[in-house]
Amino acid sequence: MTQASAGARFRSALDAERPLQVVGAVNAYAALLAERAGFKALYLSGAGVANASFGLPDLGMTSLNDVCEDIRRITGATELPLLVDADTGWGAAFNISRTVQEMIRAGAGALHIEDQVAAKRCGHRPGKELVDVAEMCDRIKAAVDGRSDVQFVIMARTDAHAVEGQQAAVDRALKYVEAGADMIFAEALTTLDEYKQFTQAVKVPVLANITEFGKTPMFTTQELGGAGVRLVLYPLSAFRAMSKAAERVYGELRKQGTQKGVLDTMQSRTELYDVLGYMDYEKKLDELFKKK
Repeated sequence: MTQASAGARFRSALDAERPLQVVGAVNAYAALLAERAGFKALYLSGAGVANASFGLPDLGMTSLNDVCEDIRRITGATELPLLVDADTGWGAAFNISRTVQEMIRAGAGALHIEDQVAAKRCGHRPGKELVDVAEMCDRIKAAVDGRSDVQFVIMARTDAHAVEGQQAAVDRALKYVEAGADMIFAEALTTLDEYKQFTQAVKVPVLANITEFGKTPMFTTQELGGAGVRLVLYPLSAFRAMSKAAERVYGELRKQGTQKGVLDTMQSRTELYDVLGYMDYEKKLDELFKKK
C-alpha cells in the first residue's frame, strides 16, 4: 500500500481538526515531543532555523539548503506533516520552483511564501516593505508550477495588514488565491473581527499566527474557530520556553557550581529514553551481538 504524501497528510490533518493547531519544532527532538503531546501538524519557522540552528536573527540570512537540512531531520523523526517557512522563496521564478521541489524532496507537506521584499523582516516588527501584487502573484505561480506533488500545500502569507491596512490585506489575499494559493497566512491581525472579515471574504483556509510578544493577542482556538480561522500557528512557543530554561540552568551552574537546585526543571534520563525509544535500540543490540 502506497503511503500518502506529506502534502496529503497535511490536508488530512486540516480536515481532522478544526481549527488545526500547527506547533513549531526547532529540531527533531522537539518534533517528537510535540507528537507525543498529540499535535497533528508541525511547523518549521524561518526564525527558528536562523535562531536555533545558526544563532542568527530572522533577517533572511539563511539559505534554502539550511532550511532543507532541518526539514530532513524533522521528517526523518516523525510522520507528522510539516509546514515550512519559505520566506520570499530565495529568488525569482526558477529559484522559487526549485524551493518547492527541494522542500517536497526533503519531506515537507506545505510551505508558505510571503509578500515582503527579499530583505525581509519579522512579521511583527516595524519597517516591513512589500512587493507589489503582481510580483507576489508571480511568486505563487512559480511555486505552483514547481509542485511535483499536487497535494503539496502552497500557502501565501500577506504582511499587508501592518503596512497597507486590513482591506488591502484582504484584497491581496483574494488575488493570491486567484494566482493559485491553496491557503492564506494572514500575518499580524489584531482583532477577532479582522479574522472574521478575512475568512468571510477569502474562500480558502486562513491561518492565524499566534506568536508570543507580537501584535496579535493570545486568542484561543475556540475564539479563532468562531471567527472562521482554519489553522492556528504557534511558531516558537516551545523554543522560547526551552531557551528560558537553558538560561536558568546555565546561570545556576555558573553561580552555584552545581545543578542540584534546578534538577526539578529537567527532563529525567528515563523520560528522555522513553521519548527516543532507547530501550528498543538497546534490545536490538543485544539480539544482534548476543553471545552464542
